[in-house]
Amino acid sequence: MMRAFAAVGVALALAAGAAQAEPTPREGGFTVRNTVEVAAPPARVWAELVRPGRWWDSTHSWSGDAANMTLEPRAGGCFCERLADGGSAMHGQVLFVEPNKTLRLSALLGPLMTLGASGVLSVGIEPAGSGSRVTLTYAVGGLASDTARTLAGPVDGVLRTQLERLDRLVETGRAGAPG
Repeated sequence: MMRAFAAVGVALALAAGAAQAEPTPREGGFTVRNTVEVAAPPARVWAELVRPGRWWDSTHSWSGDAANMTLEPRAGGCFCERLADGGSAMHGQVLFVEPNKTLRLSALLGPLMTLGASGVLSVGIEPAGSGSRVTLTYAVGGLASDTARTLAGPVDGVLRTQLERLDRLVETGRAGAPG
C-alpha cells in the first residue's frame, strides 16, 4: 500500500507540467477546473463518463489497472477500484446524478485520502454546437495552507489528463495518447 501511495504521489508531481488551467487557492484548500469540447452529444459523453475503467489512466490507480475501476451512477453509488487479493479502494461516493448533465461525488483522490481533507468532484456536461462542453471541477478543503499550495497544481494536472482521456475515448474510441 505504501508503494502505491508513493507511486501516486510521484505521478501527481510529474503530471503538474501538463496542467492547462490554473488552480484557484483558497484558505485551507483549492479548486481546480478544466473544460474540454467533445465532438459528441451529451448522452454519448455520459455513457463513457460512467465507465471510468475505459478512460481513467492506469498510472493513477491503486491497482495499476484502470479496468478495475467502476462507478455506480446513482446517489450513494461507489466510484471504486478492485485491488489484488480481494482488497478495494473507494475513490468517491456519488452525491448527485442528473443523467447526461451532472455527476457529483464526495471524493478524495490518490494521496488526498490520507490527509483528513474533504473534496467534491463535479462533472458537468452541456450541449455546445454539434457536440458537448464537459467541465470538471474539484474543490478540496481541510488542508494546511502549505499542503494545499503543494498539491493544487499536480492534482489539476492529473484531472486534466483524465478529462482529455475521456474526450479521446468518446471521439476516437481510444483513451490513450494519440498516435
